Amino acid sequence: MKDKIEFIAFDADDTLWENELHCQEFERKFCHLLACHLPASTVSRELLGTEMKNLRLYGYGLKGMMLSMIETACRIIGKDGKTGCIEEIINIGQELLEKPVELLEGSKEVLTQLYGKYKLVLATKGDLFDQQRKIAASGLQEYFCHIEIMSDKKDADYRKLLGNIGCSPENFLMIGNSIKSDILPVLELGGYAVHIPHHVTWAYEQYEGEIKHSRYLSLNTIGEVPGYL
Repeated sequence: MKDKIEFIAFDADDTLWENELHCQEFERKFCHLLACHLPASTVSRELLGTEMKNLRLYGYGLKGMMLSMIETACRIIGKDGKTGCIEEIINIGQELLEKPVELLEGSKEVLTQLYGKYKLVLATKGDLFDQQRKIAASGLQEYFCHIEIMSDKKDADYRKLLGNIGCSPENFLMIGNSIKSDILPVLELGGYAVHIPHHVTWAYEQYEGEIKHSRYLSLNTIGEVPGYL
């Protein structure tokens, strides 16, 4: 790996900065709003089902989560009393959309160490406006020769990314916290992948399988990455 890598791509949410923790906080508040109707576990299950149904319409990100919450609340509450709940969902969501970016420990230091030695890429998925806001607020954009906000992270999306940066899979390394989104598609294309687990993971991104692959590496923290390169 050390001799072949030319481009290193980093996931953003929960790899370079905090994201899912805020989403789970949002969900807890949503469950509290509906506590008089259903238990929190049931509300969470209903919300996840709505989000999965709506992914093809809204994509990933807080805005899609807000819309799915509104739909779920309307279904659970019915016609009476839902106006106040919808207003509260929008208010909480907007607060999170303006929340300062919290860099994860070691992320900036690692980019500083790798900058100039490799061509660094930011490859993130989610809502365009929200991702652009977080990228600008992070102060990290200067480290990247290319930034790509992807609607999804499937094989075709990575093929497009590789074409945009002019890189062959065997010279590409992806670093991220999601096995499903950051690791498996890249390995399938013939690239290298490093998994950096985050302490909280969205249910949709969770993966229970075991990966045994010569181009795959699992580390405990992002700070360990330079030692393997």
